[in-house]
Amino acid sequence: MAETTKLMTIGEFSSLTRLSVRMLRHYDTHGVLVPADVDAWTGYRRYSPEQLRDAADIRNLRDVGFGVSAISALLAARGTSAWASALELQRQTLVAEQRAAQTRLDLITTLLSQGEPSMSITVERTTVPAQTLVALHGVVPTYSDEGQLWQQFFPLLQAQGIIPIGPCGVIEHCEEYTEHDVELSVFFPVAPGTTATAPLQVLELPERDCLVAHVAGPYDQITTAHDMINSRLAAEGLTLRSDGTLAAKPFNHYLVTPDQAAPEDLVTDVFQPIS
Repeated sequence: MAETTKLMTIGEFSSLTRLSVRMLRHYDTHGVLVPADVDAWTGYRRYSPEQLRDAADIRNLRDVGFGVSAISALLAARGTSAWASALELQRQTLVAEQRAAQTRLDLITTLLSQGEPSMSITVERTTVPAQTLVALHGVVPTYSDEGQLWQQFFPLLQAQGIIPIGPCGVIEHCEEYTEHDVELSVFFPVAPGTTATAPLQVLELPERDCLVAHVAGPYDQITTAHDMINSRLAAEGLTLRSDGTLAAKPFNHYLVTPDQAAPEDLVTDVFQPIS
């Protein structure tokens, strides 16, 4: 037991650690931060100076989102790889929550500005000429996981010596918007007559009449781009191409990509084939 003369009252310990007396009692009850001494007659809790570090770690772990049971396990893992792994996982969780919160904030801004034209998105009708594409087809967990296909695609292009002649893009195969198991083909345009071996494939697409939304800025604007295309479809009484072929699928062209510019400087064309 620590020397009685060095022990602090719960009030003194609370003041030093910036943990309330209520929380100190809570941590004691759950075995996370047990006082160095409890008076048998009065029940008064007293803490040792050596417990100040524990208190600081507990407060910090609480403030980054860990619950009581997790804090108890993490304190026992200090100095091990488990401690670092748990903190890194929590960091990734918080980053994801931050992105989700920013998306919600952006949506609120969009809702507040409904009726005002978007200065970063313009929509026009255009004819896309016939194209020869080399593509990699696959299924990814969600739309935001499209990068998994690109990571496979680039080494395959290099290994087969295929030279792109224009901006890359992606074709969306799903008949409906889906939250999971998204079927996509990432592609580059190539010269007619180009050949490729599996898993790459060469696609020949005909000339298409399309509405195209030109998006300047981050990819989170693409949903708004689709909304603006839909408004144009309704306003002009246009109909979607629906012949069941690959030429009827919506697709994107990535004109300025994340490896070339910051998110606010990206440029993407979002195409919707029409009949």
